[in-house]
Amino acid sequence: MKYDTRADALMWAIQQRNWGGMEQLELVEIERPQPLPTEVRVRVKAAGINPVDVFTREGKAYMRALTLPHVPGWDICGVVDAIGYGVTRFKPGDEVFGMPWFPRQAGAYAQYVCAPSGHLALKPRTLCYEAVAALPLAGLSAWQMLVDVAATRPGDRILINAAAGGVGHLAVQIAKRLGAYVLACTSREKHAFVRTLGADEVIDYTVPGAYDAIGDLDTIIELVGGDICLRLLRCLRKGGLLISAQAAWAPNLRDEAAKRGVRATWFLVEPDRTGLEHLARLVDEGALRVHLASKFPLAEAGTAQELIARRKTMGKIVLTL
Repeated sequence: MKYDTRADALMWAIQQRNWGGMEQLELVEIERPQPLPTEVRVRVKAAGINPVDVFTREGKAYMRALTLPHVPGWDICGVVDAIGYGVTRFKPGDEVFGMPWFPRQAGAYAQYVCAPSGHLALKPRTLCYEAVAALPLAGLSAWQMLVDVAATRPGDRILINAAAGGVGHLAVQIAKRLGAYVLACTSREKHAFVRTLGADEVIDYTVPGAYDAIGDLDTIIELVGGDICLRLLRCLRKGGLLISAQAAWAPNLRDEAAKRGVRATWFLVEPDRTGLEHLARLVDEGALRVHLASKFPLAEAGTAQELIARRKTMGKIVLTL
């Protein structure tokens, strides 16, 4: 659709007034935000969609950090069009990307977003806006799990489940860049895809006993949650580490790990300008690519969220503005 921006004080955004199904997502005109000191305002060119967007829409996650009415989304890529007092890192016209404010409201499903300059980085030169908008939350999750938490070293044996998904397909590539030996878990129809990302071994998790022969792992990047967290613990070497981005669905994970002589920890991504800069560098060096599964206009945010909620997507889904 074509957006009318004649009223300079307003912008188009997706807003929800109640938690619930995708029917709660409405295209509305709301007030355009103004940057405070240390903030920049970004004219959003594209916004990434993540599973956490679905959980928050349904009222299942981070409710203490969010209020209604709510503009969803965190991943953005666009152009700085205004800066607040004190900002020295960016100027109007700079192309930037980031995951501001997470888990507080960022309001990414909108034409404009204001964010601290420290939550953003310059956009990679070699990717389009849509591909870069798909990178921040998933890319930072993969980077922080592998670098900040696991301290991955060359030769480490790392298993990544949901390896064809948004975080997983980036984690495979980053782990390989760090010199790890990567075992990628996904369904059979996605095996060829994860092999193109550099996976050394591919495991079909739908086969009974798929994990029985796997052992001596240094690290597991766990992206599914629930019982699989507990089953994967047996694949670690003594002292090995399982990092789960879905540990909320396995509350006894740490206790079970301790019984086996291994380690386990929960994980939640944080805004991180340094991590974004590393991701941008990897992209421009050709060491990291983002797979875009689908693109939707802003008005079809509900349809886009419904697609990602099926958990069958390879790579990422984005909204275009």
